[in-house]
Amino acid sequence: MAGGLRVAVGGATGNVGSEMLRVLEGRSFPAADVIPLASAASAGQRLPFRGSELEVCDLAAFDFRGTDLLLLSTGAANARETAPRAAAAGCIVIDNSSAFRMEPDMPLVVPEVNPDALAGWATRRILPVANCSTIQLVMALKPLHDAAGLKRVIVSTYQSASGGGRRLMERLLSPYDPVTVDMHGLLREARAALERGGEKPLPFNVVPHIDVFLEDGRTKEEWKMEAETRKILGLPELPVSATCARVPVLVGHAEAVTVELERPLSAEAARELLGTAPGVRVVDERRPGGYATPIEVAGTDDVFVSRIRQDRTFPHGLALWIVADNIRKGAALNAVQIAEALLLSGDVFRGNTGA
Repeated sequence: MAGGLRVAVGGATGNVGSEMLRVLEGRSFPAADVIPLASAASAGQRLPFRGSELEVCDLAAFDFRGTDLLLLSTGAANARETAPRAAAAGCIVIDNSSAFRMEPDMPLVVPEVNPDALAGWATRRILPVANCSTIQLVMALKPLHDAAGLKRVIVSTYQSASGGGRRLMERLLSPYDPVTVDMHGLLREARAALERGGEKPLPFNVVPHIDVFLEDGRTKEEWKMEAETRKILGLPELPVSATCARVPVLVGHAEAVTVELERPLSAEAARELLGTAPGVRVVDERRPGGYATPIEVAGTDDVFVSRIRQDRTFPHGLALWIVADNIRKGAALNAVQIAEALLLSGDVFRGNTGA
């Protein structure tokens, strides 16, 4: 594609990186050259793209001069080294890790929610992608805030195994035969593992622990949701309380959300507002199955909102059920959408000859 961009995808062999390649292809992103990057151990692998194959290169050794865009999906420690190195070479970096999200001079953008924040892209040439569970939350909160003002947000998440990486997915996909499985035997095995000091089992369980614990009793995942929601919505004083749990689901995060609004807003009006919000799909029928669950939203781009109803425990309360594919909208798609928004905002990629 003559005149297209040179795009690198860091962490291309992982869950999010491989999904970013699929999103770039599916959305016909104007990339003339796509370079998949991963660890030295993965270098030389070949990945499918646009009817051909791309060879994986070593991320640590890659020279970013002449590269327009890096879509990075590695751990935070790697991102802290790689992202500034790429930015110094003239590359714009869109980073999926938690390394830079709360940096005050780096905009945290969900394009459907706060696209104006993109104006700050040039300060450090690094654009962090928000936490996956935060992205789907703010997509539903923004229309409600615009209509009636947010006063308080309480959210409990039910996050899939894919949010913890492939190792956690493999733990969930343990070699159990679902027909002949001995449920009581499995429970005995799980308890025995716990007595030996093992990890809490994920199959047939709910684990209220994602990321490390902080001194105040929250986990880092809960802190991320609270802090990032305030930053994205531009509401630094908004009370947000999160409880985050891991559930035995492969792909798709779910959230039970209660909001207190400044002004009255009926469930019917909220349903209409959310139904016209970009990137949001309302599935809300008061019958068995009339709501979204992770299994049917996997592989889709929208944030699904269901169970919209009044919460009568305080004035102007609403309760919602929010579900989205955490690998797509929660990571890969949002990163590509940020790049697309940059393209629309002007020739920000032009003239990268390196440092």
